[in-house]
Amino acid sequence: MAEAPALEEVVRFTSDLIRIDTTNRGGGDCRERPAAEYAAQKLAEAGLEPMLLERTAGRTNVVARVEGTDPFADALLVHGHLDVVPAQAADWSVHPFSGEIRDGVVWGRGAVDMKNMDAMILAVVRDWAREGVRPRRDLVIAFTADEEASAVDGSGFLADQHPGLFEGCTEGIGESGAFTFHDGSGRQLYPIAAGERGTGWLKLTAHGRAGHGSKVNRSNAVTRLAAAVARIGAHEWPLRLTPTVRAALTALTAVYGIDADLDDLADVDGADGMDGLLKKLGPAAALVEPTVRGSANPTMLSAGYKINVIPGEAVGYVDGRYLPGGEDEFRTTLDRLTGPDVEWEFEHREVALQAPVDSETYARMRAAVEEFAPEGHVVPYCMSGGTDAKQFSRLGITGYGFAPLKLPEGFDYQALFHGVDERVPVEALHFGVRVLDRFLRTA
Repeated sequence: MAEAPALEEVVRFTSDLIRIDTTNRGGGDCRERPAAEYAAQKLAEAGLEPMLLERTAGRTNVVARVEGTDPFADALLVHGHLDVVPAQAADWSVHPFSGEIRDGVVWGRGAVDMKNMDAMILAVVRDWAREGVRPRRDLVIAFTADEEASAVDGSGFLADQHPGLFEGCTEGIGESGAFTFHDGSGRQLYPIAAGERGTGWLKLTAHGRAGHGSKVNRSNAVTRLAAAVARIGAHEWPLRLTPTVRAALTALTAVYGIDADLDDLADVDGADGMDGLLKKLGPAAALVEPTVRGSANPTMLSAGYKINVIPGEAVGYVDGRYLPGGEDEFRTTLDRLTGPDVEWEFEHREVALQAPVDSETYARMRAAVEEFAPEGHVVPYCMSGGTDAKQFSRLGITGYGFAPLKLPEGFDYQALFHGVDERVPVEALHFGVRVLDRFLRTA
C-alpha cells in the first residue's frame, strides 16, 4: 500500500500543479510547458525517461513508460491532462491559482479537473521507485495538453504522430470515475466510467438579404437562425439505452431494490416509463439521466453590427452530444431541425465510446475501490461529456474513467468541474493514491 511519503507528495504535487497557470482559453491560447516540465522532472527523479513532445511551441505533452514484470501482458495507458479551463479570480473565495491548502482542502483551478489525478499518478510512480515495486503489465504514463479544447495539440497529436509510444496498450484509464456519490439516504455510490457520449460541436449559419431595419424583410438571417435555434433547443431526443447505460441502470436498480423491465421503458410514458424510473432512483438518477438520450444545447449567437441594419448572415453554435451508435440519427435530426434556410457543420467532432463492464480490468478497478471503501456500491456509468480517451481510441485503446476520490457528504464533485471554488479534500487525495496504487500494481 502507498506509504506516508506518497500521501504527502500527492497533496504537494496537486498544490504545485495548480499554481502553474495552464489556462486553456481555446484557439491555441494556452501554455502547458511549465507543468509538463514539472511532471517530467518528478518522473525522471523516479528513474523513468520521460519525453517532452510538442506539436506547437509551448503546448507540451509528457510520455513515459514503466516496465512491467510480465513481458507478455498488454500495456495499460494511464493519462491525465495538464490544461484547465479559465477562472475569474473575483468570483472565487481564494485565488484560483494559489493552490492554497486550508482546513484539509486543496483549493484552485484543476483541483478536480484534473491536476489531482496527475498528482496521484506522480505520487504512485515515485512511491514504487522508492519501494522497488514494478507493476504486472507495462504502464504508459501520458500527461497531455489541450484536452479542454480540441486536443489537437494533445492526445490527438500523440495518437496521430507518435503511436509507437503506445505500443501494446489495449486499455487506458483517465478522468473521471471512482469518486464518491452520496445519494442523500446514506448510500455511497462509486461510478466507474465505461463510456462517453460523442462530441458534436456545431456551427450554424443562416443567410438572408441584408437591408434597412425599418423595411419588410422576408429573408431575415437573424429570424431564420433564431427559428432553427429554437427548434433545436426545444427538441425532445428519443430514449436510447446503450449497453453501458443499461448496465448502469441494472446496477442501480439492484442497489435500490427496484423492479424494472428496461426493455419496456422506451415505449411507456409517465410513472411507468424512464421518467418514473429516474424519479425512483432519486439523486442517483443524475448518474444516468444525461446519457439516456442525445442532446443539443445552443450556446452562442452572433449577428449584425448596427441596430437598424438587417445583416445578411447570422451564426450560432450548439453543443451537441450523441450516444454510441447514434451519430447518423444525430445528423439526420439536425438536418431536419435546421431546415432549408440554415446550414450546419461540425466545428469539432469526436466519436462516442463504450467499454465492457464485464472485463478483467473493470473487475480489478472495482476490487481496488471496494478494498478501501467497503461500504460503497461500485456501478458503471457513461459520461455525458468527453475526455482524451476519444483520441486514444484511434489506437485501439479501450478507455475507462478511473480517478478515485473518497468525498465527504455534501461535497458536490461534479458541480466543481469548471465551477467556482474548485477544491479537493486532502483525505480524498490520500484515498485516491491508495486505490490507484492497489489497482495499478495488479492491473
